[in-house]
Amino acid sequence: MSSASRRQPWLPPRWFIHLAWHTHRALYRVSGGRVGLWPPKDREHWGTLRLTTIGRRTGRERGVMLGYFEDGPNLVTLAMNGWGEGEPAWWLNLRAHPEATAELKGGTRAVRGRAAAGDERARLWDRWREIDRDLDAFAARRSTETAVVVLEPRTDAAPDVR
Repeated sequence: MSSASRRQPWLPPRWFIHLAWHTHRALYRVSGGRVGLWPPKDREHWGTLRLTTIGRRTGRERGVMLGYFEDGPNLVTLAMNGWGEGEPAWWLNLRAHPEATAELKGGTRAVRGRAAAGDERARLWDRWREIDRDLDAFAARRSTETAVVVLEPRTDAAPDVR
C-alpha cells in the first residue's frame, strides 16, 4: 500500500461541519430556494439537492442538503454523516419511510430511497470515486460501511407542476 493511499485526508472539526450545514440550509431558505442547489457540472463534480423525508419518530417533514450525481433516471448520494460515526438522521428516516421528495435546481421529483447492494453498489461507489479520489480514505474513518443511496423516481406521485 502506498503512502498516498494510507494518508488520512483532512477534515475540518465537527463544529465547523455543522456550521457549514446550517449555513447552507439558511442560505437556501433565505433566498427562497434560489441559492444552494446546483446540478453536477460534469462527470468529475457532484451537484446538490434538497431531500425532504418524513421523520421516523415525529412524522414531520425533514429537509437536508445532499451531494449527488445522476445515474440514468436515478439520483445517487452517500449516507456519510459528514464522515462521522453513526448514520445520518435523513437516512434513518428514509429507511423507515422510503417515499421522499428531491428538490433539484430545475424542479422537484418524487423519489423512493433504497440502499444499493452488490454489483450495483460497487459500480456506484466506483463512480463516486471518480468524483472524490479520497473517498476510500474518508470512508475508512467510519466503523460501518457507508450506504450508497439510490433515489429512484416514483411513478405513484403526481408530476411536478412548477
